[in-house]
Amino acid sequence: MNTKSPPPFLAIILTSILLAFIGFGGLAWLFLDTLPTLGYRWLFFFFATLAASGIFLPVVYFLSRRFPSTPPADGQVIIRQSTWFGVYVGILAWLQLGRVLTLPIAIFIAAGLIIIELLLRMWEKSRWQPPEETPDA
Repeated sequence: MNTKSPPPFLAIILTSILLAFIGFGGLAWLFLDTLPTLGYRWLFFFFATLAASGIFLPVVYFLSRRFPSTPPADGQVIIRQSTWFGVYVGILAWLQLGRVLTLPIAIFIAAGLIIIELLLRMWEKSRWQPPEETPDA
């Protein structure tokens, strides 16, 4: 039986550093060396999503360890949840550039992403089976 366990903290922190380094390095390059044309605007959203995902990855790992669930959150779930934060930051930046971001819109988008994640976790929970105990001989 395949049992899920959280990844080691070293793997999480190295992934977080890599994502944040690429994200913030890309943003610095965009701000310092490019003009705001259409292609570079899309790169801005990409790098902002990477940077936010890298920042939130250790936070999500800590929260999943602090508040365990059944089934336990494995590495895929932790990365997916931190990616939701990155996508949320990218959506907020996109709406702010169009000058249409308001507090109710930000709250509704956050609620929608939370509902999607809750439904995914419910689906995982319905498919999860506890590991089988082996009888002692």
